[in-house]
Amino acid sequence: MIPDTKIPFPALALGVAGVIPFAGLAGLILLNGAGLLAPEQAVRVLQLYGAVILSFMGGAQWGLASARLHGPSARALAVSVLPALFAWATFLVASDLALLALAAAFLALMLYDLWTVRREEAPRWYGRLRVGLTLAVITSLLAAMI
Repeated sequence: MIPDTKIPFPALALGVAGVIPFAGLAGLILLNGAGLLAPEQAVRVLQLYGAVILSFMGGAQWGLASARLHGPSARALAVSVLPALFAWATFLVASDLALLALAAAFLALMLYDLWTVRREEAPRWYGRLRVGLTLAVITSLLAAMI
């Protein structure tokens, strides 16, 4: 195996830990709050967490862009701030639409991340990590809409 295709354990462990709130909150919503939170509160907390993580993932792209030897491109910097702006905008729409919009944004950002990996702007392991984590996040967001 080529060294940069193996996902570093800390990145994998922390990435999986970051998915736990998505799955846990989706589970609470599916269980009608399970006596812990009102379902509406759980949806709002999930929306907030999704917005924070989407913003964080944009920040990861900012870091990749900034680390380029010849300086960041305008495209890379612009794409890196779009997730935070989009995440903020999800608070202007109904919760179900916000969860769907977040799921779509996570998918779009994953596709962009994979494109950066193909262009060798990100390590190969990053794409592998993003696919698994993003699919878990999208599944959680969509399940919460049921």
